[in-house]
Amino acid sequence: MKLERVLPYSKKILKLAVSEGDIAVDCTIGNGHDTVFLAELVGPTGHVYGFDIQKEAISATVEQVQTSKFTDRVTLFQESHARLLELILKADHSKIRGAIFNLGYLPGGDKEIVTLAESTIAAVEQLLSVMEKEAVIVLVVYHGHPEGQVERDELLDYVTTLDQKRAHVLQYRFMNQVNNPPFIIAIEKK
Repeated sequence: MKLERVLPYSKKILKLAVSEGDIAVDCTIGNGHDTVFLAELVGPTGHVYGFDIQKEAISATVEQVQTSKFTDRVTLFQESHARLLELILKADHSKIRGAIFNLGYLPGGDKEIVTLAESTIAAVEQLLSVMEKEAVIVLVVYHGHPEGQVERDELLDYVTTLDQKRAHVLQYRFMNQVNNPPFIIAIEKK
């Protein structure tokens, strides 16, 4: 047996929840890899909504989506994920079956622009308010920088207080790796 690394495991969780025809949300599109992955999962009858505050992330993701020929099933917003329900009003929110966050900063981008616990928690709360049973939210927490450690601590405080009648919360991490390796927080709506 080989333990799965964090990123492949995050995709495995999403594959269990998201199917063709569903709606998925990439809450931090970064360089577009998860957006394309979700677009594959939802198929031609589903839709992916992606969010990022950085123009560079939008440009990189547009390129990935166009290369994969998924432009008809992806909508991108250069906005905070904290505004997700307000911005995807046309969608049937109950069809949101999966969402992913890669927290921290844009790989190769400005390391001063980072995700913040306040907006992440606001987005998670919005998703939990509309998702149906067994939908999942995956947070990949990169905490190898000072702001990431603050966000990590606030997120862990938040998820450990979620009522177990509302959601199941899983933490998946390697405990003996150096340099603050990323870990997953997975939330399954009950």
